[in-house]
Amino acid sequence: MWSFRAWRRRRTLARYPIAAPLWQAVRDRLPLLDGITDAEDRWLREACVLFLAAKHLTTLPGVELDDEQRLLLAAQAQLPLLHLGDLDWYQGFHEIILYPDDFKSPQRHRDASGVEHVYDGEHSGEAWQQGPVILAWDGVLGGGGWEAYNLVIHELAHKLDMLNGDANGLPPLHHGMQVGEWSSAMQQAYDGLNRQLDANPDAETAIDPYAAENPAEFFAVTSEYFFSGPDLLQQAYPQVYQQLALFYRQDPLARLSQLQAEHPEYRQGQQ
Repeated sequence: MWSFRAWRRRRTLARYPIAAPLWQAVRDRLPLLDGITDAEDRWLREACVLFLAAKHLTTLPGVELDDEQRLLLAAQAQLPLLHLGDLDWYQGFHEIILYPDDFKSPQRHRDASGVEHVYDGEHSGEAWQQGPVILAWDGVLGGGGWEAYNLVIHELAHKLDMLNGDANGLPPLHHGMQVGEWSSAMQQAYDGLNRQLDANPDAETAIDPYAAENPAEFFAVTSEYFFSGPDLLQQAYPQVYQQLALFYRQDPLARLSQLQAEHPEYRQGQQ
């Protein structure tokens, strides 16, 4: 049966082919893609083309993108979707706005006594409900390795979280996943992190303490660790790692472990 969606996909891929040297240049800049299979590489390459055709990249003064940089952003955005099927996981937004570096964003906060505070906060990224994703380009360039930091994955994890409403740390789970098991793993880890910071705000936490802000940030931070620091996440919160592996249907720790086993110098060379 003829499918308009399939026809449009083929047309887009034929119209915007990625030359092999260009794709290799992108792969060379993204060590966290090392270890993916040839089939995964082909899927990711095509997904980048479709992503860039569907999303508008708005650059502010100080940001100029060439084809390699656009693909660098797209590849990081598509990695979490590698095994999630052809559903439109990034629905609900059409624009990514790129600042050259951290930007000021109006914030509102109501404290425990009911007083509302309004201030400008400096952010490297934001994801708006039914709105754009905003990224600091220097933050985008700062990710891509196994350094337990990835701004693109962090902000797009918020978009996955928002698929079933406000961001609350509970994205739409797959058939067979149990909400109770997800909630238990996430809540226990989140509460434990908060207890550690309550006891010592300057504590050296196993993951970025920003994860303790709220359950939505905990999901976003642990998602970026899942892909860019899976060994750290699994060691600190093995049940969280297990739930994220079920949700993303990937095992980045297995990729990293195999790379380290095959190339003993890999950790030192890629961290």
